[in-house]
Amino acid sequence: MKTLRAPNAAFAGDHGQADPALRALLAEAYAGGTHYAQAIAALCTARLLLPIVATGDEHGDGPDPNRHAEMAAVLVTSDAGATAVPVFTGIDSMQAWKPEARPVPCTLDDVAATVIETTSQAILIDLPGPHPLVIELGIVEELAQGHRLVELPDGGFGWMYLDRG
Repeated sequence: MKTLRAPNAAFAGDHGQADPALRALLAEAYAGGTHYAQAIAALCTARLLLPIVATGDEHGDGPDPNRHAEMAAVLVTSDAGATAVPVFTGIDSMQAWKPEARPVPCTLDDVAATVIETTSQAILIDLPGPHPLVIELGIVEELAQGHRLVELPDGGFGWMYLDRG
């Protein structure tokens, strides 16, 4: 399982509210419009919330100093057996899905790296709504390499390659 590093300092003071402009783009993409690429480009620069839950401490009626729980990223599995990493644009959506999960602020490339590390097939944005979006493996692989989808001046889209050196 992926080791979670310290939260990004850029998110200090963030209270978990969703960005209304980002949610509007997700609504347009959900409605079947041509805004899917715009939504992904916006997600590339957004603060997202990765849910984590305690594992390994499910037994017993109370705290036991001899047991140790670990925090782990959550995976969801489809009826066909495919796994995906859920992530949320706001605390409201995450709590509607799994109230006991704890939010870890992250970026889309962090989530994409988790997908690759866990051999999952997709990222699920705002699973319970209000406007869920699926990012499939081909795009996830680009994101996991630190690439960002950007809108070009002519209205098209392309990958921006970040120098991590």
